[in-house]
Amino acid sequence: MERTTCCVVGGGPAGMVCGLLLARAGVDVTVLEKHGDFLRDFRGDTVHPTTIELLDDLGLGEEFARLPQSRLEQVLVPTRGRILRVGNMRALPGKYKYVAMVPQWDFLDLLAVAGSAESHFTLRMNTEATGLIPEDGKVGGVEYRVRDGRDGVHGRLHADLVVACDGRHSILRAAAALPTREWRTPMDVWWFRLPRRDSDPRGLLPVITRGRPMIMIDRGDYWQCATIIRKGSDAEYRQRPISELLDTIAEAVPWLADRADALRSWDEVKLLDVRLDRLRRWHTDGLLCIGDAAHAMSPVGGVGINLAVQDAVAAARLLATPLRRGAVTAADLAKVRRRRLPATVLIQGMQRFLHPAALRPALEGRIEVVRAAKPPKMIRVVTRVPWLQRIPAYLVARGVRPERAPEFARRAPISSGLG
Repeated sequence: MERTTCCVVGGGPAGMVCGLLLARAGVDVTVLEKHGDFLRDFRGDTVHPTTIELLDDLGLGEEFARLPQSRLEQVLVPTRGRILRVGNMRALPGKYKYVAMVPQWDFLDLLAVAGSAESHFTLRMNTEATGLIPEDGKVGGVEYRVRDGRDGVHGRLHADLVVACDGRHSILRAAAALPTREWRTPMDVWWFRLPRRDSDPRGLLPVITRGRPMIMIDRGDYWQCATIIRKGSDAEYRQRPISELLDTIAEAVPWLADRADALRSWDEVKLLDVRLDRLRRWHTDGLLCIGDAAHAMSPVGGVGINLAVQDAVAAARLLATPLRRGAVTAADLAKVRRRRLPATVLIQGMQRFLHPAALRPALEGRIEVVRAAKPPKMIRVVTRVPWLQRIPAYLVARGVRPERAPEFARRAPISSGLG
């Protein structure tokens, strides 16, 4: 019978951080990742200052600094004839005054290599959790399928604790039938790439096109673009020519007009189904949900990854000792939710406010920043009062109640061989 102490399902940032920290605490951990590698387009690639500080604590800061990355130090809004700064991260406290934009596969590879150096850490790729194993009235592990290009090999992995880090469409939280509270969202998101020229502006550019707000993220040789659409309207839009998408963007950002043929088919535009929900209870006996599996976040603010990583650190700190003793209880699992709930509620509350206050009017064409003779009053005030720019910068970059690495996981700087 296959057995481990802790089975972490999902090899994203939360799952890999949780697995690495618990392994360093001496807990046998097996991480299951359904894909064969971490290479996925349009994953969130933001690494916030608190996460960089965590990597320093783990001895991985120097290796992380060698990864290809760009830095977001300010939030810019293009208006008619100018580009205005509304968020300034350079004034933030702490060593790191920027959000690092790092391909998520590089970040996850760094964590995977660090995990491979730990005798208690096992990463199984191409292994998808398909259900829970009931055992004496609690969760006793997971059923899984190994993807081998055909029907796959099925198996069962028993564990003292299962940590679900399998995202907003979590199979495990659905299998556990945990009660959920959900809020309606007005939008879904399209992700796509556009070429970038050396003469283009740099950094993070919010843009308001005709009825379609967009974020452009500077990736060096290309722009990673995210634009919102009305909830459930993806199929309708895909019946139209792809050129319409770029035409509306070029109206708002004239310097993109020379890239009108950059998208050749709708296959290059990926859909993100936006959800905003939160489990009323993050656990059942033998199972804990964290990250998007516990609280699916809107992409507003780009804080979902940071929040999930902080969940993972808190879970590892609170559960390492009970797991080593082989006596993790439902009361232990409930402590993770109590620790992380205030930050989750605050961030989701902000997102729920911004959805109707800013995103719905933009989707309905009632905000036209780029056409206005002068920027909206709120933007004018923020640009004229520098200290106000620290507020959005702090909330985006550092978040609420950041977690530092527990002592058992800290290491002196090490080389993982990725440099």
